Amino acid sequence: MKAYFWIASLIALLFSGCNREHKRTIAVIPKGNSDLFWQSVHAGAVKAGRENGVDVLWNGPASEADFTVQIQIVDAMINRRVDAIALAPTDRQALVTVVERAANRNVPVIIFDSAIDTQRFVSQVATDNYKAGQMAGKRMGKILDGKGKVVIVAVKPGAASTEAREKGFEDTIHQEFPGIQILDKRYGMALVAQAMTVTENMLTSHTDLDGIFASNESSTIGAAQAMRGRPGKIKLVGFDWSPTLLDDLNSGLLDSLVIQDPFKMGYQAVMAAVKHWQGETVTKIVDLAPRLIDRQNLNAPDVQAQLHPDLKKYLE
Repeated sequence: MKAYFWIASLIALLFSGCNREHKRTIAVIPKGNSDLFWQSVHAGAVKAGRENGVDVLWNGPASEADFTVQIQIVDAMINRRVDAIALAPTDRQALVTVVERAANRNVPVIIFDSAIDTQRFVSQVATDNYKAGQMAGKRMGKILDGKGKVVIVAVKPGAASTEAREKGFEDTIHQEFPGIQILDKRYGMALVAQAMTVTENMLTSHTDLDGIFASNESSTIGAAQAMRGRPGKIKLVGFDWSPTLLDDLNSGLLDSLVIQDPFKMGYQAVMAAVKHWQGETVTKIVDLAPRLIDRQNLNAPDVQAQLHPDLKKYLE
């Protein structure tokens, strides 16, 4: 009998010790992995995880156009019984079912970067993408003096974040700059090579262009590559950034970039999950402010701090 009680007490002690040492786990699932934008999101998520003793499981599809793989990743994380999921939906409709499945399994979902057509999430942390598109439209109107012909290098149908940027740009041009015509809009499908091809095709089809708006990092890189070696008349307003794009900005190939704060986005997405676990009130929609940069403000300390978070500190 004494041996029985001793074993039972030992088991109880071990069990309670395991409970005290249990670390919560959040799966952070981006649209893709290749762009610097997603690496910055990853670093921000890791920072929040370290500060709160949370394990971050990072996994996303190779291509931002592959919502099927993203659905499979979310399903795998649900089956793994993670404590929360932070998801950047590649498609606002295609991911609804799997997000609602997570909610039905009591796995809280944080949406980041891009909206989704369901309300069954704890919080959404994203740039105000419509406002960002408006910012790009106002810049285009200013540098073209309110008149000219432009085209849009879009990303992909169904991606809520980039659709909002494109609509913000289009609405601003139509409402505030009636002297500017939007002649064409083609999709790069989140691939640099395809964005370059569609830009080249539009440059060939519309030889009298004055401006181009590209609505994400891959689209901007592709558009910039297509413009190399061409006369400097065409003004390119892009979105997001990379070291190459900053070089293009400095050289004058790019007029300006509308940038986000992906590090802050990743950090706040994980923090939303932490607050939810702690029973705190979590803001349903968190809008992060976009910023326009050009050669005049590129070297400002606050801009440099936003552009260059310490990725090595968190990802190596």
